[in-house]
Order: sequence, then C-alpha cells, then structure tokens
Amino acid sequence: MNYILYNDFSQIQAQEWNELLKESISDTPFLRYEYQQLWWQHRGGGEWKNAQLVLVAAQEGGKLIGIAPLFIAEYEGKPCLLLNGSIEISDYLDVIVRKDDHAQFVSGLLDFLASTLADNWSSLDWYNLPDDSPTLAAFKAEAEKRGWTHLEEVYHPTPRIALNGNFDDYLLCIDKKQRHEIRRKMRRAAESELNVRFVLVEQTAAIEPELEAFFELMAHDPNKAQFLHPAMREQMTAFLRAAHEAGVLWLGFLEIDGVKTAASLNFDYNNKLWGYNSGVSRNHMELSPGWVLLAHTIQWCCENNRYEFDFMRGDEEYKYRLGGVNRFVMRAKLTR
Repeated sequence: MNYILYNDFSQIQAQEWNELLKESISDTPFLRYEYQQLWWQHRGGGEWKNAQLVLVAAQEGGKLIGIAPLFIAEYEGKPCLLLNGSIEISDYLDVIVRKDDHAQFVSGLLDFLASTLADNWSSLDWYNLPDDSPTLAAFKAEAEKRGWTHLEEVYHPTPRIALNGNFDDYLLCIDKKQRHEIRRKMRRAAESELNVRFVLVEQTAAIEPELEAFFELMAHDPNKAQFLHPAMREQMTAFLRAAHEAGVLWLGFLEIDGVKTAASLNFDYNNKLWGYNSGVSRNHMELSPGWVLLAHTIQWCCENNRYEFDFMRGDEEYKYRLGGVNRFVMRAKLTR
C-alpha cells in the first residue's frame, strides 16, 4: 500500500470516500465525508482549538484502499493522534477500510505515522471505537509486535433495541409494567382534546426553521442549553443541514395544540435509526410528550422495517426501560 498524507479534505473526493465507507468495517453516519469535513472545519464546536489535521489515505494500484482521518493535539499533557471527530459529539469512530484490507492497512499506517511524523506524537488515543471493531484486536497485536504500551477500556455503553417490523411484538419484549405504561401514555395522548400529533419532517421541507425549533426544545434542559454554546450550535447546524441534504436526517416532533412540544433527532442510515438527541418543553407534562414521541419513533421504525433503534452513547435509565440492550464503544491507546 502507498500511504499519502493530506492536509485538507478537499484532496479526497467525497464520492470516493463515501463509496469506500459503504464497504468498510464500521459504516456509521459519523464517518461520512460531509460529517468528517464539517467536524474538522468547526473543530468539534470548539472542542479542539489547537490541532493539526493528519488525513492519511492508502492506495493500491491507484485505488483507494483505506482512510485514517486523524489529528494531532495536546491531550492529557502529551501530543496524541486522535480520530477526527473525537471525543464528545461523534458516537462511533474508526478507520475506513474493508475488512480484508484492515490488518495490513493498520500495520502500514503505524509504520507510516512512526516514520513520517516521528517527532510529533507520543501515542494514538482512539475513542468511540465500536466494541466489535477489528481495530481493537489490531492495536493489541501491533503493540505486542512493536513493544508499545497498550490500553483498552470501555468508554461508554451504547444501548440498542432489536426490532422485527412489528410494534406489538416489540412491546411484548419489554417489561410488562413498562409495556402498559407506554400503551397508556399513547392512548391518553391520542384521546386528548388538545390534538396531539406525531409529525415527521419531510425530505422536501426547508430544514432551517425545523432545526431552530429543535434547538429551542433541546435548550429547555439546562445541561443541554449550556452544551449549545454558539460554536457548538454552529457546528451542529452545519452537519445536520448536510445530513438532511444527504437524506439521512430523521427529525420528528410531537405537536400538542398546534405547538411543537417534543423533538427527536436521529439519523436514518443503513436501515436503522441512530438516536442522536432530543428536546422536550415543560408544557403539557401531564401528557408525557417525551415518552409519547419516543414510542412513536420506535413504532415508525417497526412500520418502516428498520431492524434496530440505536440509543448510542449513554446509560440513561429510560433507554433500558424501553428495552435497550448494552453494546459499548471503546477507548484504545498505543504509546511508543
């Protein structure tokens, strides 16, 4: 493999990147070209102010074989190579390479980084690797071969609900008390005189006002309001707009008496829904708008043959009450 170091995303074609991603070991919304490019442009909403892009591609016979989107930054007091997208707003990260090419690509990548940027970094510290990623085993094997220090640890749980296309079957798989609660809340909302409606934003809709409505609902939570500082809001607006243009943004609202009262923002990608964030007004809490909207979201998944709802990072109790089963994202670190 021939490794090439790029210093700008414009040096790789978006279509070529995304086509390789479709066949890659970890095909997630956070590894699409537009997300990666915008994350770097905004530095994760200001998460990394001083960083150097290390965009490495491997070719063989003129064909793109693998991509390692990385950057160098000071982390925990030392210069580290991190995955572009690290750490807080990108739930799943990895290198982009087919399974059959993965081991050779990772080994060659480490050789390339050790020789080309030898004095610029002390470790690779990669967060949010899926727990089934072959990168975890490759890091361990490469550490043993090179005499490097290896660390692997669970970073966050990522609960998921397996679905089979039938909402009633889904309900039968969760706790009996919770099943009755969901049915009761949905029935009460449906029978309310306030005209409770589940509304899914269409692909043809103007997305800017819908995103503004979402952010307003998200900011009802004080912690989320603090998270939505101007740089982060600019970052999120940019990549959510791009996701809408790519046809992978899923944004649903629960309207009560004609007013958007709860919002669920997800990615509809690879035949599953990836639950990214939500917002709920404090009005009409007697109708449990957050719970009702989430139930409608899962019902939509069933009716539209999505095989899974992925809650992504976080161990909030409601995820397990709704039937979430833990998977994990990992941290893997190699130190020379």
